[in-house]
Amino acid sequence: MTIAAGQIAPDFSLRDQNGEMHTLSAYRRHWVVLYFYPKDDTPGCTREACRFRDDFLALRKLGAEVLGVSVDDPESHARFAGKYSLPFPLLADTDGSVARQYGSLWSLAFIRFARRHTFLIDPQGRIARVYKKVTPETHSREVIEDLKALQGSAR
Repeated sequence: MTIAAGQIAPDFSLRDQNGEMHTLSAYRRHWVVLYFYPKDDTPGCTREACRFRDDFLALRKLGAEVLGVSVDDPESHARFAGKYSLPFPLLADTDGSVARQYGSLWSLAFIRFARRHTFLIDPQGRIARVYKKVTPETHSREVIEDLKALQGSAR
């Protein structure tokens, strides 16, 4: 499946690292940074998550919520979030169904990962930007700049 800017973001419900359920439609009226990543506590994923952590207040000031998604389970997410003090939900897509909906699931035989893709979703639930080539070290700043530009053009 291919997701493009302008489409309504596919809704889903997933548990986070604390066992709480998150449904995408519950975030309407907010911008959402929905970022998929391959694996908890690996070098690139750690850099990306920590950059979102470091930029979390700037993203919140822009009215954005951050949701990380991988195929890891809630227990793995809890260890990862605790180790790096991540202030946002990490959602457990253990069967890969949400990553598949977003065209972000990579699988080979019994190995499955979420691809490093991000979807910036507007307050009406539409995909505003799709990021298929993500550099973990600079991605959160890229999202912040795009949010500022999108919000500026909406005024």
